[in-house]
Amino acid sequence: MEQSRQHHYVAQWYQKRFLPAGQMTLFYLDLKPKIVLNGRVKYTVKNLRFWDPARCFRAEDLYAMKFGKRTTDVIERRFFGKVDRDGAAAAEYFRGYEDIDDTANSAVLHLVDYIGAQRLRTPRGLDWVQARIGSVDRNATLLALQQLFQAYAAMWMEGIWEIVHARQSVAKFIVSDEPVTFFNRAIFPGEAPYPGGDDFPKIGTRTLFPLSMDACLIITHLQLVRNPWSRPLAIRENARTFGRTMFNITDIQFGRELSDTEVLRINYIMKQHAAKYIAAANREALYPEIQIGAVNWSRLDDDWFLLPNPWKVGFTSGFALGFGDGRTFAMDEYGRRPGHPRYEDKKRQDEEFHTFHSAQQEWAKRRLRKPLSRVVDQLGEDSESNNLMQRYLFGEGLLAREDASAGDD
Repeated sequence: MEQSRQHHYVAQWYQKRFLPAGQMTLFYLDLKPKIVLNGRVKYTVKNLRFWDPARCFRAEDLYAMKFGKRTTDVIERRFFGKVDRDGAAAAEYFRGYEDIDDTANSAVLHLVDYIGAQRLRTPRGLDWVQARIGSVDRNATLLALQQLFQAYAAMWMEGIWEIVHARQSVAKFIVSDEPVTFFNRAIFPGEAPYPGGDDFPKIGTRTLFPLSMDACLIITHLQLVRNPWSRPLAIRENARTFGRTMFNITDIQFGRELSDTEVLRINYIMKQHAAKYIAAANREALYPEIQIGAVNWSRLDDDWFLLPNPWKVGFTSGFALGFGDGRTFAMDEYGRRPGHPRYEDKKRQDEEFHTFHSAQQEWAKRRLRKPLSRVVDQLGEDSESNNLMQRYLFGEGLLAREDASAGDD
């Protein structure tokens, strides 16, 4: 079998999700163009191209394993082949997510696997794996990648998911060479030691993953939702890699349409965290900093536009399941199992109950008259949460009576 030599660390199918119908090429920007010295002439290589996805975000033999004089692209074909097939279907499922069907469970698992693999398959991600295993051997790094790509999965599934949209805005999401981006307002771009990744367990770190040019997944640690005033650099409760956990699909928030400024702020974050390349359907989208003007990194989310709606997040102490064969499984909201010294920590729960209630009120004020997300509304909880928020705002004098009563419809 003929081996592939050009390996895409951002899959072509994923890149094409950022192109409007009928357009076949991307505006591809090199953020660190090469400087060439030719005799006495010094010049910078052209930094902007108009390329087909086949030519973007790739490197020669990136996933090639070498055994003496022989090489194999088995990692590219078999491992990433399956991850990409399942991930493409999952990304499409959640791009237009509005209800649960029989494929929802597998879609969640496939998406988590895909974003885990995507985080580590980039040149920077491979450097993270290499540093983690303490070996410069490329074969060992590629084999370890297959063992480590689910490292973040447990904490992603214990976070609060929201799928935000850019369907009604002029601005659309861009694609970068780091599609799975960690954002923490207290960690400025380039400040964390290369290759990064250690910022993920921190309370203030969000995971941003554009699903397409008009949809983006945001995962927020539950601890931050319960207390947005938490120290962003503190480590979240029971931070860990791997581990068994549970995920409630009905808690996924969706349907919130972002404004142009909000889309541009996400694009700005993506660009600042990119290692070398970003791409978009048009030239203007590559320069979000021009459109949003002066930027204060630590205040990018002062209006809490990245925070999911806390009125639609239940305050649970955990989960417990029983199986037909007599087995049981239980965990608290931070993934701790019975027997752990802080399992269902009553003191922490009491503290978080008060901060969570304050967070709901403050979120309602900061997001006043902004579009709201939805959750799968099987028993009326969705509309009831809207009603509670509207009544609170009315009581504070921030809404007229007719506005508050509109939530009852």
